[in-house]
Amino acid sequence: MAALLRTEATRHSVTIHSEVDASTPKIVVDRVQLQQVFMNLMLNAIEAMKETGGELTVSARLNPEGQLVFSITDTGVGLPAESTERIFDAFHTTKPQGTGMGLAITRSIVSLTEGECGPLQ
Repeated sequence: MAALLRTEATRHSVTIHSEVDASTPKIVVDRVQLQQVFMNLMLNAIEAMKETGGELTVSARLNPEGQLVFSITDTGVGLPAESTERIFDAFHTTKPQGTGMGLAITRSIVSLTEGECGPLQ
């Protein structure tokens, strides 16, 4: 997804970094669903930094229990406090042109995948 979104990121002065250790194991997942999750989260991060630029970091690591943990972080200003409880609710958006479906779909995919792969964080 980093390669696909690099042009959009560059247009908004956002730098994408990947931090995946070479020893990170390969896993079997539904590629399309995982791409959807990453695309939704990464596009939200890029859009949140479009006025100021910043850095977007995608990482993968093994936690102490041996589970693979993916993380997507950015240097944006963060969410409005009143949105944190509802951010994954369908039709809740903080964007003027948002539909409020991207993070709801992401949450649904992660919840479905959790039973197959163990707890997702």
